[in-house]
Amino acid sequence: MNQDIKSFVIVGVTSAGKRFRPSDWADRLCGIMSAFGSDHRMKYSPFVRPGSNEKGDKTVFVNARLYEIEPLAYKFLQNFAADNDLQLEIVEQKKSA
Repeated sequence: MNQDIKSFVIVGVTSAGKRFRPSDWADRLCGIMSAFGSDHRMKYSPFVRPGSNEKGDKTVFVNARLYEIEPLAYKFLQNFAADNDLQLEIVEQKKSA
């Protein structure tokens, strides 16, 4: 069973074109993947980052390397998008020369 693991972006828009609520969903989702650093401040995972696209939609970027570290977390994020009917955009990895 060879899976094609890729980085992806969860876009806060349903397949019907409606914005996902609550408006801070991306921060909340990334918050569950965060940890407290030695400075006692919360830090997002380098593999799961909130953001927004050019249309102003909230997004969450998921790096494919997360699968190597914690496959269940990677699957959880895929399932979150599917369960909430959110759009997924595959991120093409650039080949290093």
